[in-house]
Amino acid sequence: MSPVTICLWYDGTAEEAARFYADTFPDSEVTGVHRAPGDYPDGHEGDVLTVEFTVLGLPCMGLNGGPQFPQTEAFSFQVATDSQEETDRYWNAIVGNGGAESECGWCKDKWGLNWQITPRTLTEALAAGGDEAKRAFAAMMTMRKIDVAAIDAARRAS
Repeated sequence: MSPVTICLWYDGTAEEAARFYADTFPDSEVTGVHRAPGDYPDGHEGDVLTVEFTVLGLPCMGLNGGPQFPQTEAFSFQVATDSQEETDRYWNAIVGNGGAESECGWCKDKWGLNWQITPRTLTEALAAGGDEAKRAFAAMMTMRKIDVAAIDAARRAS
């Protein structure tokens, strides 16, 4: 068991979110649903208080804490993909389930959690540095969902 667990704050929807992530990403599952043993500021005894789950093998806990602390772009999951098909699958699952597109491979799920769906070719291009990184970066800056073929073409251009 990992000594670190990411705790994500939800407004009563932790179980719904965790089940969506488990259905969407490999190596993801809901491992526990825990109900409140008594009333608390934003819930009642018996309500789902916490949900233990994994996302791509990463241990997480969803806390139904209430509306006080909405998600922001200050935290996101970055998911590395190997193909356009994989990029499309994750992007479309998140955006198509009440989420929203953003820029440069970012999107937001319907619970407000931010995701970066990032093809490895983009990460590799940026790590290469120099003109290859500049071309890939410039191409990325025009995109919402990352277009793998366009990034690959930018990498090859000289």
